[in-house]
Amino acid sequence: MQLKRVVVTGLGALTPIGNNIEEYWKGLVEGKSGSAPITYFDTEKFKTKFACELKNFDSQNYFDRKEARKLDKFAQYALISSDEAIIDSGLDLEKIDKFRVGVIWGAGIGGLETFQNEVLNFAAGDGTPRFNPFFIPKMIADIAPGNISIKHGFMGPNYTTVSACASGANAMIDALNYIRLGYCDVVVSGGSEAAVAIAGMGGFNAMHALSTRNDSPETASRPFDATRDGFVLGEGAGALILEELEHAKARGAKIYAELVGGGLSSDAYHMTAPNPEGTGVVRVMENCLHDANLRPEDIDAINTHGTATPLGDVAELKAISRVFGDHAANININSTKSMTGHLLGAAGAIEAIASILAMKHSLVPPTINHSVIDENIDPKLNLTLNKAQKREVNVAMSNTFGFGGHNACVVFKKYS
Repeated sequence: MQLKRVVVTGLGALTPIGNNIEEYWKGLVEGKSGSAPITYFDTEKFKTKFACELKNFDSQNYFDRKEARKLDKFAQYALISSDEAIIDSGLDLEKIDKFRVGVIWGAGIGGLETFQNEVLNFAAGDGTPRFNPFFIPKMIADIAPGNISIKHGFMGPNYTTVSACASGANAMIDALNYIRLGYCDVVVSGGSEAAVAIAGMGGFNAMHALSTRNDSPETASRPFDATRDGFVLGEGAGALILEELEHAKARGAKIYAELVGGGLSSDAYHMTAPNPEGTGVVRVMENCLHDANLRPEDIDAINTHGTATPLGDVAELKAISRVFGDHAANININSTKSMTGHLLGAAGAIEAIASILAMKHSLVPPTINHSVIDENIDPKLNLTLNKAQKREVNVAMSNTFGFGGHNACVVFKKYS
């Protein structure tokens, strides 16, 4: 059968370096760090005392107090970013067929802070099981797309993909295929996460996954640098309106880019560590190129998973060199996590958005905080270090990998 083409017609973002698309792009171009000392709780006894929190965010600017109490932060972030994307898309919600509008969302954890607080409250009590009646619906990962659909009346496919840090990209790939196969005209897709909490920081610290550069939080997220020591936890959301091309053209929609392919694979190697040879990463990029009917030399830019972990960065760059060969040196490779931190289940969404905006503006955001060359990294690779680089970007790839060996890759192309 002839697959339908899928385009991006709306964007929304809520990130540690900007609370909407315009602010987010400005922060990316300027090389702004979102990392700072944690304000949400007392970090005195924590090994890591900083994270990429949202700045100047007040839920009461978006929800009344009664509504906000029913929503974990990750669900609030999902509603805010998806509202921005829907408005940006120009969709007339009174005219579209809402049975053919889906919401497919990514979240690696869901309502972690809600779960944490309910357990802490119970443990501090007398053993009587007094729990908030909204405990379960606030916590479950699928409540984010559920709330988006309830708010707007979207009655197409509705669920959450949970594949750790690959969740947001996984959601976009599922959305791509639902539209390609003719089951939906429009899908609201993306991801959200809100794990900057006692349990989140404590859990990742126990794994030795986080940077402990407490003396310089703003420079702690340093992908590809020889002195990198772990990722910086972030929070927020990204939303994309994915739409069948003819449906978008019929209503005169602006089109940011075409989503031309997605790839999935598994490392099948270790619970948390990457395969040092990047075998699963090689396969996911190859799968993505095949799905998009592209050649390696067609790729202009890659927003890497690039978390600033000692093993992960090298394995990913090795995989890029294997897949792209000599052309790898011609690709602008970057990691926007150097600025936003790692948004876990939302990472794939905000990083795809960064790739789309790089195409729109012919400007690749930098990998900031790089100062010491890692001899294990091929010096021929252009890692877009410390400053944004002007570049005509016609095809852009975005990689995301999750604990458990989950790999997801999406590729966007300038629409013509």
